[in-house]
Amino acid sequence: MNFFKRYAFFSLSRICLIGLSGVVGSSFLGGYLITIQYKGNVHTIIDREAYRSNQPDPLRIAQLQSLYGIRTIINLRGAEPGSKWYDDEVATSNVLGIQHADYEMSSSRQLTSEQTRALIALMQKAEKPILIHCKAGSDRTGLAAALYVAAVAKRGERRAEGQMSISYGHFGLPFSPTHAMEDTFEAIEAELGFSSS
Repeated sequence: MNFFKRYAFFSLSRICLIGLSGVVGSSFLGGYLITIQYKGNVHTIIDREAYRSNQPDPLRIAQLQSLYGIRTIINLRGAEPGSKWYDDEVATSNVLGIQHADYEMSSSRQLTSEQTRALIALMQKAEKPILIHCKAGSDRTGLAAALYVAAVAKRGERRAEGQMSISYGHFGLPFSPTHAMEDTFEAIEAELGFSSS
């Protein structure tokens, strides 16, 4: 009987420890994701060429122009005239002399090859430095940043794919809706000179 009590206690302790680890890990990850969103999820893609962020407000646009000399904003949410965030972004861009481009895409739909090429062409032709953003700066922005690194800056597959990571808040797990971003990149790899991985 003593053996069974010890085994039950050990098993219960183990379950509690695993549960506690899960709670602590989830809290840490949740706190991290909230922090990167609060700070704007602003990161350098290629220094002096391209930067990424979540949806910037007018103050953040002015700050990023002052810090990095932003000349073009590429909005991956698409044009939404009449929406406060969109109207503010366009008005601020006009006041600051920043070019503004809209490219609508969804984080849950794979781009066609033609759409991917159009996004690459937009980034190639845009006056640098550019700021690329979507709502959270994680999924759509991650794909655009990966394409910029691979196709525009020609910095290699590994560095490009690193733009689609948890470090920026992207969860591209297989069978998740946002895995469409990885699928899009995989579909264009051969055209970019990378072997399919």
